[in-house]
Amino acid sequence: MNGSLAYHAGYAAEASVEREYERRGFTVLARRWRGRGGEIDLILGNADQVVFVEVKKSKSHDRAVAMLGARQLLRIQQTAAEFLGTQAKGQLTPSRFDVALVDGIGAIKIIENVAFA
Repeated sequence: MNGSLAYHAGYAAEASVEREYERRGFTVLARRWRGRGGEIDLILGNADQVVFVEVKKSKSHDRAVAMLGARQLLRIQQTAAEFLGTQAKGQLTPSRFDVALVDGIGAIKIIENVAFA
């Protein structure tokens, strides 16, 4: 997939994931939020918590999840900590990390509360 096509496919996947979270009662706090250490695809919130979402698109959900590496997860965690520093409760803000997988036909699978090893 060339760069422009990959960019647009990723953007479309993020938009569909965003709609799914909105359907679940979340509000978008930021899209492609960039901190010093990296970028988080979507940051959403509701009355209870902030949710950091990494969106992965591939031909299948299995291939999408295989694209996640330990370094990337660490970068997301560090960038999320930076974002939480901008919130009223800082690091005490209730939060979780989700991974949203989008396959070749647009089906979304959300893995909530991903643990970092």
